Amino acid sequence: MSDYYLSILQGAALTVGVSLAALVVAIVLGLLGAVAKLSGRPPLVALATVYTTLVRGVPELVLMLLVFYGGTIGLNTLLEAMGSSESIDINPFVAGVLTIGFIYGAYMTETFRGAILSIPKGQMEAAWAFGMGPTQTFVRITLPQMVRYALPGFTNNWLVLIKATALVSLIGLQEMTYLSKQASAATREPFAFFLFAAALFLIYTSASLWVLKRINARYSLGVKRSTTS
Repeated sequence: MSDYYLSILQGAALTVGVSLAALVVAIVLGLLGAVAKLSGRPPLVALATVYTTLVRGVPELVLMLLVFYGGTIGLNTLLEAMGSSESIDINPFVAGVLTIGFIYGAYMTETFRGAILSIPKGQMEAAWAFGMGPTQTFVRITLPQMVRYALPGFTNNWLVLIKATALVSLIGLQEMTYLSKQASAATREPFAFFLFAAALFLIYTSASLWVLKRINARYSLGVKRSTTS
């Protein structure tokens, strides 16, 4: 029994890796999507709108299977059309990270867009008046304030993303949900192993909440001073 619990703990490390890598993808896509929606350029706005609408309307499981199986078929078909005899198998880790990141990038897009809209426009105009370029204005003025406004929505998205990593067990990635299922099938004691996996998820999410709470406190220091003065 102890060997099964040890293997689930090892799978928990893989779950952390998948969620963190997917978070990076989601943040990048979320920032790009938010900037595109606020750019005022019709092609970019339309592209970002289609992305967020489609992703939020299609079940995560369907997208996961579509990327893993459909992506493999698509790549091999393309290689065959190019005259290559080689075949490509998409790594389950890569498929899981890209799919989860792609899905939650849509949610991050709306979170970041709302946060940017919460920043008084006069601050950006003042930065431009002082000679700052768009990139410098975003890094020095917009981004620090956006973090504070985005943190509540970001926290919710992150917690849901963590739980969504359980879906990668369906494409064969041996993270803790997959290993819990294997252990319960071998021992016929599903309650103990799935309860153990649930406890690990709870520890992970609780630690995440603690870290994000500290970050929120850090970015809210100036606001607290201004409200008490």
